[in-house]
Amino acid sequence: MIHRNIKLAITYDGYGYHGWQVQPGKPTIQGTIEEALKKLTNQDISIVGASRTDAGVSAIGQVANFKIDSPIPTDKFAIALNSLLPDEIAVTKSEEADEKFNARFNAKSKQYQYKIFAGSVRPVLDIHHCWFYPYGLDFSAMQQAADFLVGTHDFKSFASSGDDRVSTVRTVFRCDVQRMDEWITITIEGDGFLYNMVRNIVGTLAEIKHRQWKPEYIKDILQAKDRAKAGILSPADGLCLMWIKYD
Repeated sequence: MIHRNIKLAITYDGYGYHGWQVQPGKPTIQGTIEEALKKLTNQDISIVGASRTDAGVSAIGQVANFKIDSPIPTDKFAIALNSLLPDEIAVTKSEEADEKFNARFNAKSKQYQYKIFAGSVRPVLDIHHCWFYPYGLDFSAMQQAADFLVGTHDFKSFASSGDDRVSTVRTVFRCDVQRMDEWITITIEGDGFLYNMVRNIVGTLAEIKHRQWKPEYIKDILQAKDRAKAGILSPADGLCLMWIKYD
């Protein structure tokens, strides 16, 4: 038998799905792809995703891998799977990876983008892919605060209580706040992220004006290592996984 490790590049619209990870009785991205693989190969195959995105979160550059014994040509997996997957999920590339490759544990950096619509009337065509926030934002203060997040810090204050990882230290390479008319895009790149870390950061930046925080308060939040010191959890709909880098 030929033992092969297949790497997939995946894009999906997370609206209507209960996140990446398989959940009994609920539609998930991982579960839907595994069902398609079952139809294609007649084998029960478990795939490993680089990022276990939450319910409602979308992805342009998700990466996954699975191991299989099959004569199907590597590049044909993408074509065959796309013929079986629903319109909201697509495999953009399939390639053979090293036997030891693991999409989750070999990832070196990830980039997420979060979209906020700050106009007064909800954007009905984009409502499932943004946070509609008509309450006023201090764009300049948000960018100044975001700059304090760049670097290696203990991000425990931005991790949800359900995150049980031993270390909460992460390195953020980039945290930019860009504005185009009523749209605000927050781009965050790092070597890894804690559970709900990006959404907690976005919620905190959005609340700066409301709570009359100075941008420097971000340093106090980091030092506190206390989730209660940070802002609200922003909705999942505005978040999108853009890409994942490997060596």
